[in-house]
Amino acid sequence: MKKKEKLLQQRLRKLKVKVVVGLGNPGRKYEGTPHNVGFSAVECLAERFSGTFRKSLRFKAEVAKVAIGSETVALVKPQTFMNLSGDAVGSLLRYHKVPESDLIVLLDDVDLDLGRIRIRPNGGSGGHKGLTSVMQHVGTGEFVRIRMGVGRGIGTADVVSHVLSPFASAHRDSVGSMTERTADAVCEILASGVDSAMNRFNSAPGAS
Repeated sequence: MKKKEKLLQQRLRKLKVKVVVGLGNPGRKYEGTPHNVGFSAVECLAERFSGTFRKSLRFKAEVAKVAIGSETVALVKPQTFMNLSGDAVGSLLRYHKVPESDLIVLLDDVDLDLGRIRIRPNGGSGGHKGLTSVMQHVGTGEFVRIRMGVGRGIGTADVVSHVLSPFASAHRDSVGSMTERTADAVCEILASGVDSAMNRFNSAPGAS
């Protein structure tokens, strides 16, 4: 195990840590696709709070530690590909003894219009395979999730192709605004709780 990774894990184990996971697929070919908006949101948080992602072989993830308000937060990008996201999340929570109540998962949702976000304190997977994997490995659905609307594209025949293809240039401003609002929502949850965040963000795009 590399020295930097060992030091990161040791620091996290000594602290009470909140975990924010962005779901997505690793690799440059998936950058800028609907399926990777979760990655984009945790990257936004890392940039805001001066975090640097480091590869963790133990957790099959990239992890950045940041301070958000009074909270120590681990920002996580699983590197297992979407359908196996729970491998990374489950092992990280168990190792650092993080309860599911301190987990927030950010993911794409084709059933939400592009630009909308929806926060829920718990629930099912809604057919999202990445979220299904997380629930299986964590052992419950009792954790906060923020769904980021990516729509179904033009036509609904091939949703898989839609979520794995780059956003059209005309949509990038909307995606960028949604990413920023998702980061804002995470900060609100950490500072004031999920109910406050739901009241503020579970509405039309741009509402706050």
